[in-house]
Amino acid sequence: MNIFLQYLKVFICGGILCVIAQIIIDKTKLTPARILVGYVVAGVILTGFGLYEPFVDFAGSGATVPLSGFGYALAKGVQKAVVEKGLLGILIGGLSATAAGIAAVILFGSSFAVIFNSKEK
Repeated sequence: MNIFLQYLKVFICGGILCVIAQIIIDKTKLTPARILVGYVVAGVILTGFGLYEPFVDFAGSGATVPLSGFGYALAKGVQKAVVEKGLLGILIGGLSATAAGIAAVILFGSSFAVIFNSKEK
C-alpha cells in the first residue's frame, strides 16, 4: 500500500475517534474527563470481546494512540500476563504493558510543570 494512503487511513481512523468524542462533549453534559475514562473502558471491553484487535490491524496507530488504544494495551497486557503467570497476571499485566506510557506521562508532565508557570483561570 502506498505510504501516503496508509498515513491517510491512520489519520482518518484516529480522527473519527476524536470526532465521536467531540460530538459527545457537544451533545451531552458529560465532562471531558468522563468521556476520556469511557474511551479507556471501551477499549478494554472491546478488546475483551475480541472486537478491537481487527480495528487495530486495520487502523494501526489510528487505533492505538487514542485513549481507547490505552485500554486496548491494558487488556492485552492482562491477557498475556494471565497466560504466563496465572491469576497474578490480573494485577500486574496491565501495568507492565503500559509502564512506558505511564512513565512518559509522568516525566513529560512534571517537566512541563517545572518549565512553564501555570496560572489560575
